[in-house]
Amino acid sequence: MRSPPDILCIGSVLWDIIGRTPAHMAVGADVPGRITRAPGGVALNIAVTLARFGLCPALLSAIGRDAEGDELVAACRRLGLLTDHLYRSDDLPTDRYMAVEDGNGLVAAIGDAHSLEAAGDRILRPLGDGRLGSARAPWAGPVALDGNLTQGLLAEIAASPLFAAADLRVAPASPGKAERLLPLLPAGRATLYVNLEEAGRLCQRRFATAPEAAEGLLARGAARVLVTDGARVSADGAPEGILTAEPPEVPVTRITGAGDTFMAAHIVAERRGGNRAAALHAALAAAANHVSGDIGP
Repeated sequence: MRSPPDILCIGSVLWDIIGRTPAHMAVGADVPGRITRAPGGVALNIAVTLARFGLCPALLSAIGRDAEGDELVAACRRLGLLTDHLYRSDDLPTDRYMAVEDGNGLVAAIGDAHSLEAAGDRILRPLGDGRLGSARAPWAGPVALDGNLTQGLLAEIAASPLFAAADLRVAPASPGKAERLLPLLPAGRATLYVNLEEAGRLCQRRFATAPEAAEGLLARGAARVLVTDGARVSADGAPEGILTAEPPEVPVTRITGAGDTFMAAHIVAERRGGNRAAALHAALAAAANHVSGDIGP
């Protein structure tokens, strides 16, 4: 019999198509490099890191019943992820993400999560029909939620009794989608994981540092925030105060998935009983390992 999940990862599960080159690229550049395709998406990236740390994550997302979808589901199972509660659509294709990274980092990216958006609240059915919970007995464990869902659905989640008992951890899918998280700020029950640019978009102003951004988000009603700023100081903001930490200095070989790794490692560190400072340092170390190309707990 399959083990019940330790955590639910709700959001994008798709194919990542990433082109990488050590060269520095200008607009219109055509350079040699490597192109890879791998299982990706914010929810999946978080789930993979959680599984690597020994947790049993379940995915709630939309995947097509096309050949790419079947291949993706099989790959997720090989990674140790529970796929029993995925919404499989006959009409919607499997989503994809495409990015180009050069020696300076991310050059450009396009996220095609239209099927996830079109599926809407159908991906949440297991939380209400008794498989993972119900309105009377809601899921009481942690939930990792990403901003590839529509703002309307995120607003429903913020007020839904299905999430009333959950430890809700939320990340935007990208700076361009950060404002979708606005309905979760006044709800006062979610921990947000954002970078400096995303924090600025949520507050409609620019911040110079992560601690300043954490203060701004708390003032907007956030219950708790984790703000990263690349190689510069990161911050954990909560009503009891703001903690800061410097990321380790490492060579950067990849960018995609770093924030997802940070979030997953932070969740695991707190589940293991780490205090706020220890959890922040553990998350920064895991993200540094990711961007430097090292894989490990």
